[in-house]
Amino acid sequence: MTNRFGKRLFLAFFKTYTEKVVLARVTRLKATINGIVAGLVAGLEIFIATTWLILRGPIGAEGEPVVGLHLSLLGQFFIGYRVTFVGSLIGFAYGFVCGFLCSVAKMYNWIVDCREGQSRGNG
Repeated sequence: MTNRFGKRLFLAFFKTYTEKVVLARVTRLKATINGIVAGLVAGLEIFIATTWLILRGPIGAEGEPVVGLHLSLLGQFFIGYRVTFVGSLIGFAYGFVCGFLCSVAKMYNWIVDCREGQSRGNG
C-alpha cells in the first residue's frame, strides 16, 4: 500500500514539474526573430516616410523645394541621415538597429527567466 502511494506521489510531482517546465519553455518568445521583425518594421517606416516625402516634393512659399523639415530632425540622432534617397537607406539601417535592440521579446524572456528562477527557489 505504501509503495503505491509513494509511486502516485512521485508521478503527481513529476507531472506538475514537467508541466511547469514545458509551460515556461513554450511561453518564451524567439527574441532573435522578434528583433528582426521589429527592426524591419522600424527601418521600413523610416525608409517609406523619407521616400514618400522625396517623391511628393512639396514647394515652399517662395517656390524653393522644402522637403521634410520635421523628418530631417532625425539627422540629429542618426549620423548621416538626410531627407534624400541615400538618407532613406541610412535611416533604414538605423531604424533596423534601433528596432532590433528595443525588441520587446528580450525583456519578456528576461521576466520569464526571473519568474522561472523564483518558482524553482533559486531567487
